[in-house]
Amino acid sequence: MASSDTKTTGLTDTSEARAAGNHTIVGLEAGLDALEIGVTGATPFRVTARTKILPPIIAILVVLVVWQALISLKIVTDLTKLPSPADVGNEFKEAWLEGKLLEYVWTSISRGLLGFLLAIAIGTPLGLLVARVKFVRAAIGPILSGLQSLPSVAWVPPAVLWLGLNNSMMYAVILLGAVPSIANGLVSGIDQVPPLFLRAGRTMGATGLKGAWHIVMPAALPGYLAGLKQGWAFSWRSLMAAEIIASSPDLGLGLGALLEVGRNANSMAVVFEAIILILFVGVAIDLLIFSPLERRILRGRGLLVKN
Repeated sequence: MASSDTKTTGLTDTSEARAAGNHTIVGLEAGLDALEIGVTGATPFRVTARTKILPPIIAILVVLVVWQALISLKIVTDLTKLPSPADVGNEFKEAWLEGKLLEYVWTSISRGLLGFLLAIAIGTPLGLLVARVKFVRAAIGPILSGLQSLPSVAWVPPAVLWLGLNNSMMYAVILLGAVPSIANGLVSGIDQVPPLFLRAGRTMGATGLKGAWHIVMPAALPGYLAGLKQGWAFSWRSLMAAEIIASSPDLGLGLGALLEVGRNANSMAVVFEAIILILFVGVAIDLLIFSPLERRILRGRGLLVKN
């Protein structure tokens, strides 16, 4: 009897332990599910407005208030050096009414985006080749790093002498400024891919181009995206330098050329107009293209807790 009771008690304890363990596992799974829902759930618009939209608006208003205060309090008296916000606003209004404002922006954006796409088409296979072939890395890896640190404006004079004052010269300057950054970003991303991923890919038959497409590139996306962002920054700066130095009526009036027009006319209002437009385009491209891509990649890897 004692032995039977002992066995019964042992079975009961084992059943209770299993039940408790199952309850713990169920609770853990529920917690993980809740965590997953919290990560992927959409953020309410009021939260987005408060955390992402309102802060830059406040920053812009503070800058405008300080700017106007410098004029109103007579801290700056020479309006040829620092025009008032109203004077700059009048330049925007006049350009809009004349139908030139969008023309300025589109002339530069169309060149910048096309040149950037060409840079991606060249820089991506080049970066993949440098990262995967030791001889190529030893041969041109240091050259790419040196080109990345070279100021883009240095390419404008030789590009003008080689190609003349035309759009080909603009694209050449963009490529020379952006390709090294894109290639180096991809190389950096590939260097951070865990070797286990590559071995697993080879085991499943993903070698050569198939392995690069299905294993290497997806795993290197964060570093590659960082290189693309830097490549766009170099593209935009290279284009502005080319438009400022090599301005010509045949090339149209882009934002860089507008900046040079303001300098030649000694009009700081036009200069500020061009600077604000250049800054606006840079911020808009980042917010509309690169930031959503970055959030999507981080979310897909479980690294983004909140939208």
